[in-house]
Amino acid sequence: MLCNKYLPRKGIGPHRGSHVKNYRRCIPTSTLLSLHSLKGSHEYEAGPDIDWLATWKCFCPPALGGLLFGYDIGVSGGALVSLTSSSSSGTEWGPSLDSLMTGLVVGSSLMGALISSLSVLFLGGDKYGRKTELLGAAGLYSAGSLLMGTAYTLPMLLAGRCFYGLGIGLAMHSSPAYIAETSPSSVRGLLISCKEVSIVAGILLGYFLSDVVGDASEGWRLMYAAVMPLSVVLGVGMALLPESPRWLLLSRKEDAAVNEALKKVLGRVAQGSSGKQILRHQLDEMKKSLPAASSNLERISRVHDADEASSVQQVKDGTSVQLSQVSGGIGSSSTVSQLFLQERFRRPLLIGASLMLYQQVTGQPSVLYFATKLFKDSGLSLGDAEGISVLIGVFKLAMTLAAVSLVDRVGRRPLLLFGVSGMVLALILLSFSSSLSSNEASFGQMLPSVSALLLFVGCYQVSFGPISWLIVGEIFPLEVRSQAIAVATVTNFGSNFMVSLILPGMQNSFGLSATYQCFAAVGVIALASIYFTVPETKGKTLEEIEAMWH
Repeated sequence: MLCNKYLPRKGIGPHRGSHVKNYRRCIPTSTLLSLHSLKGSHEYEAGPDIDWLATWKCFCPPALGGLLFGYDIGVSGGALVSLTSSSSSGTEWGPSLDSLMTGLVVGSSLMGALISSLSVLFLGGDKYGRKTELLGAAGLYSAGSLLMGTAYTLPMLLAGRCFYGLGIGLAMHSSPAYIAETSPSSVRGLLISCKEVSIVAGILLGYFLSDVVGDASEGWRLMYAAVMPLSVVLGVGMALLPESPRWLLLSRKEDAAVNEALKKVLGRVAQGSSGKQILRHQLDEMKKSLPAASSNLERISRVHDADEASSVQQVKDGTSVQLSQVSGGIGSSSTVSQLFLQERFRRPLLIGASLMLYQQVTGQPSVLYFATKLFKDSGLSLGDAEGISVLIGVFKLAMTLAAVSLVDRVGRRPLLLFGVSGMVLALILLSFSSSLSSNEASFGQMLPSVSALLLFVGCYQVSFGPISWLIVGEIFPLEVRSQAIAVATVTNFGSNFMVSLILPGMQNSFGLSATYQCFAAVGVIALASIYFTVPETKGKTLEEIEAMWH
């Protein structure tokens, strides 16, 4: 009789060697050999055998979509200064823009991102696929940068900003899912966190170009158009990559199409004598995330009185029977309402959306807004505001790289808890020091504020910065992953927009010190939320993470 607890649900290999004696009592030697043949694929999931060339090929184009988003953040301030300056604008309408219009120029890309995120949530869903979305993002990035660089009227510039923002929304929705679904589980945290590195690198690139061409005549055109070649590279790169195998499975594609995509994703790991076993095991593991397939496995596992060898074969083949029936209707039946009505969807949705919210409402915009004034008041000889921004950008990048090096060794939860605790401490210190500082303070008097600022930025970049997007990319069940990431993206952009509207009035009404106290209080709430709700996902496959919600 085949012991139920040793059915190959998680893969059987050397990591269970300590239990060999136990299951030898239940399964004959011939069956053990059949089970043991699956160990190569389990070893791959554990990470010792990875084709890094194939892995990086699948990572770099989607990450480039994040870099283009970061670039827009970094270049916006410098481009606006160039556009509104009578000496560098090169237009009659640029210098005459009032505060409302300048705010619209900066915020129109965010509006575009919100529109595309909402469109994916309510209209697109899983209909088009991760690859198609990223190709669309590349086209919108290209069209937006071209329109902005050649704009001769304000409406044309706003249209270009909106197009670029539409690209941002598509890229930030699809790139976490694509990277998560094509990455080996042992390095998934590394790769999705590296996407945050690309965003910070884009911010730094925008700061640097603003510093270099900010004083040139019509420099704003070059700033906006400079990334068009990168958007073309994004499009070409994605055209050469396969669609996500998990999306193909969700969309009721045949096994042959899924296997072909898996071969490209796995690279040399899918070749050789063990390649077919690895591909079969990967496909079976992905099918377990589909509800009908899981039910089929449970039904098979209850059959105890069949021949042992045939039972093992049934389990191995069970998940591949009638794939069109197993996955039928999955994509079409996953509506937005299911995210909130079903417990196994609602729990990860609340975790992902809350992390996106806390990422924006714990003070980062306010602290960075205050950074330039803080450095100038400290008496540091750092040149103009663009040079100061470059300095902060370099520090952000360094701390993000530190987080990337730790995320798959330390885990997600420890980095979040440590980083957010440091942010709360930094906000308290900033509140205290800002209430005591004055415009004529010496460097020694401003040193606590500068130190607290750097502590905040560093802690943010090892916690909310990369880890929030990482968890959003991996935590949602396959059948609602697209809609759930769309909700998280809308939460991120929407809360960012609200903070940008509320922050100036909040600082004017309550003062900087009280504003930081409010952010510190929100940080404490975020810390408690993370402690009680966010699970550790380090080293788990996407299917194992999904099983946590059943």
